[in-house]
Amino acid sequence: MEGVYGGQLKLLKDEDIGKIHLTSLRVFEEVGIQVNDPADLEIFARHGARVEGNIVKIPEELVKRCLGSAPSEVTLFGREDEHNLTLGGTRVHFGTGGTALYVLDGDQRRKATLDDLRQIARLVEHLNNIHFFLLPTYPNDLEIDVVDINRFFAGLDNTSKHVMGGVYTEEGVDKVIRMAEMIAGGREALKKRPFISMITCVMDPLKLDKHYSTLMKKIARVGIPVVTPAEPMTGATSPVTLAGNLVINNVDTLTGVILTQLVAPSSPVIYGSVATSTDLSDMKYLGGSIEMGLLNAASAQLAQFYSLPFYATAGMSDAKTIDAQSGYESALTSLLCGLAGANFIHDAAGLMEFAKTVSFEKYVVDNEILGMVMRAVKGITVNEQTLAFEEIKRAGPGGNFVSSPHTRRFMRQEHYQPTLSDRRNRGDWEAKGAKETRQRAAERVKEILNLPGKRLDVAIREKVLNEFKEIRR
Repeated sequence: MEGVYGGQLKLLKDEDIGKIHLTSLRVFEEVGIQVNDPADLEIFARHGARVEGNIVKIPEELVKRCLGSAPSEVTLFGREDEHNLTLGGTRVHFGTGGTALYVLDGDQRRKATLDDLRQIARLVEHLNNIHFFLLPTYPNDLEIDVVDINRFFAGLDNTSKHVMGGVYTEEGVDKVIRMAEMIAGGREALKKRPFISMITCVMDPLKLDKHYSTLMKKIARVGIPVVTPAEPMTGATSPVTLAGNLVINNVDTLTGVILTQLVAPSSPVIYGSVATSTDLSDMKYLGGSIEMGLLNAASAQLAQFYSLPFYATAGMSDAKTIDAQSGYESALTSLLCGLAGANFIHDAAGLMEFAKTVSFEKYVVDNEILGMVMRAVKGITVNEQTLAFEEIKRAGPGGNFVSSPHTRRFMRQEHYQPTLSDRRNRGDWEAKGAKETRQRAAERVKEILNLPGKRLDVAIREKVLNEFKEIRR
């Protein structure tokens, strides 16, 4: 999909962006980054950075050179072309996210399993306002050495949308890439149309973890799109001020961008933010705060300043059940990031309770929220046809527009048509059982999970399963 263009919301003035950029350059040159892999220290030194023990200080010239090498657009492909996503500029796409450990099953929370991941992928396939599938749960029923291959296979075998995921082991990365090459028809075919992408975190604050940097380099060298997100939390792993948090987030995610370009120039890399605030009563992580929305919307402007595609975070809630809080928190942060023109907005469906839990019903509710958000991002088209002077003239004073061809022509493209919200009169609503949002969402989940799935080609599927015996059937 082409993506609706956002960018109407600009929380930062041009001079604000300049100040954050210059402060970030000072951090690179005067404070430096802790680098914990000797191989990375050698790479940075070879390209002109100053290495003092395990601290790397990166000069402005090297930062600019690497930013110039990174592509300004990255296309993430679906197994079907209708799900292709081009990231860059102010194009907006929403999808799932998280690595939640639990599933809200009715009113009870239980540990997530591999089968939950399969079912969520099947659900998301039929939710049109969720544009990609970022593997949202951790299968507690698997050992860590088989998690990567099983998670990615569960996604690829149950949805035709683009599949992204965090990765845990080097062997897992190798196996996932080899599996994807088998599905694509070879390494070059996968590189040309990458229908998977991966996430490798940069540790906050100002720290490059050896394990994740190893995974990052491996992915970049193969040419699979990789996100290098940071997750600074105000008052904990960043200054408590939002501007200070933006500086830490900017330096940390750019560190990942720089490393990928040093080992694989022009490799597809995505600037990332999982920046958020903390609960001021106990400094714990928050997923549904309005400050998270502000931080990620502002980070969209920084990514646009650097001409980098952008992976943002929005749409989560800290609610423990499907209630009003779970709706308003998700809606507000998604709206902020969408209007700011964030490209790949993950965590935007299904996540709750400090990103620990997902809910099948919430995926359906969030699909409705995201449909409204995308309509807001689309904005108001003003041209000769939409100004409708001739229609106004035809109707005249006291007239109406109910039967007008103009109304029929524009009614569906101008107005979002809800798939979950109830807009009936009270009498009709009561006659149909007076069902609340959560009940309607639960019914929709059952309907979708009874639909046929989007499985891999049978021959390819069997070939993959025969090659990787550790994949759970």
